[in-house]
Amino acid sequence: MRILALLFIVFILASLASALYYLIKDKGQSDRAVKMLTIRVGLSLTLFILLMGGFYLGIIPQTGLR
Repeated sequence: MRILALLFIVFILASLASALYYLIKDKGQSDRAVKMLTIRVGLSLTLFILLMGGFYLGIIPQTGLR
């Protein structure tokens, strides 16, 4: 579960960085930055739901990941 969470965080940061790149490169003329930010929000929500589900199902104990 820890590796999955770390992978999600890496993908979220990569999406955020690419959105910044598209924002600077396109100078706000295209919607690529908005699409990347939408992907970031989707990944963040998915990670949150997975963590809450893991806690509810007992995969993640109350003391946290070890």
